[in-house]
Amino acid sequence: MALISAATILTSLCLFHITLAYFFYTNPHTIADQALVWVLGEAMGMPPTQYFSTPSPTSSFLAVILFFVGLSDLLTLSMPEEIWLVHYWGSQAPARIVVFGCLTLFTYITAPSPSSSSSSSNFTSARSSYGSASGSEGLRNRVFFAFALLEFISWLWAWVTLREEAVAFASRKRRRSSTAYARDRDRDRL
Repeated sequence: MALISAATILTSLCLFHITLAYFFYTNPHTIADQALVWVLGEAMGMPPTQYFSTPSPTSSFLAVILFFVGLSDLLTLSMPEEIWLVHYWGSQAPARIVVFGCLTLFTYITAPSPSSSSSSSNFTSARSSYGSASGSEGLRNRVFFAFALLEFISWLWAWVTLREEAVAFASRKRRRSSTAYARDRDRDRL
């Protein structure tokens, strides 16, 4: 049995998304200045980003998406246990693990080396404050890397816990149905 239940882990992830949405909407620089983002970025050689220095249309859009994902995921936990534990999160968690694992690897593999990021910082600072990153260039920074890595680790933890609880739920359901079957059989004998 896990120390922390799947419902608690999923609720924490949902509230994490809603909190991130608030900060991306009001002050995205707060996220870029977090110690965890800095440590992961420095350890992996990720370049810093200037795109989160002020709120922008992109950060507002990201805030709305994160808020919607957090709220909708939180609402799924109000469904009956069999639906959210076995059916919904049983397929959602592995899909999110794969997506965020691929995004983490993509960011790490395609990020510029630390020596080239210092030479390109003059070019980056000459750009406008937002909207100038083309394609996947906006994904090659320490904020996105830290987010994708934390999501990958969190969903892996949630999936392992979900699997344990789904097995326990199935055995409880089998035990209940066999008890009900035995009770009905005994009643028919009388």
